[in-house]
Amino acid sequence: MNQQPTQPASRVSLDALAPGFADPVHDTQAVFRALLDALARPGSIGTIETPLPAADANGVARAGLAACASLLALCDYATPVWLAQPDPALAAALRFHADAPFAASAADAAFVYVHDAAALPPLDAFHCGTPESPETSATVLVRVDALTGGAPRTLSGPGIDGTRIIAPAGLPARFWPERAALAPLFPCGLDFYLVCGASLIGLPRTTHVEIR
Repeated sequence: MNQQPTQPASRVSLDALAPGFADPVHDTQAVFRALLDALARPGSIGTIETPLPAADANGVARAGLAACASLLALCDYATPVWLAQPDPALAAALRFHADAPFAASAADAAFVYVHDAAALPPLDAFHCGTPESPETSATVLVRVDALTGGAPRTLSGPGIDGTRIIAPAGLPARFWPERAALAPLFPCGLDFYLVCGASLIGLPRTTHVEIR
């Protein structure tokens, strides 16, 4: 397994540290509402409208606004994070602003960020919860090349009136069958956010995706 960056925030120059929210309480609430809305309306493209302060090239820019803001809003001292690709600036920001610990492996994480979708680990590597506590499953954020312009997929299920079509670009083809293979585990499973820049799509475990 890939190991987490271990550099503590105290070893990162404050000038290079990715900034947190300008108004932590209200900005966190706004981002959290956007995340809930994205899962409540699967497949709809949402936007994180709460801006983070400007950062240098080693800060927020690499992960993207939606990924950074989401992780800052979701993570705290009790939610281990796993970064599929090392990102010292993001790791330092999560330690400094959210007091988030880092998981030793994908299976131990409550939240996962995959910056390179092509290197997405097999989905059964993530924690899917247990029948007694399905809510302990991981939430996985995957950065994609674009939220439109890819191969179309038809969604159905709770929160969707009939069907909805999405066409994210940049996901590996194996993502969809691997996700479908988790369906029999319900209520266990994984919730996903596909992120690109300041925008995102929610893909909860309750959503059925037609695979052609």
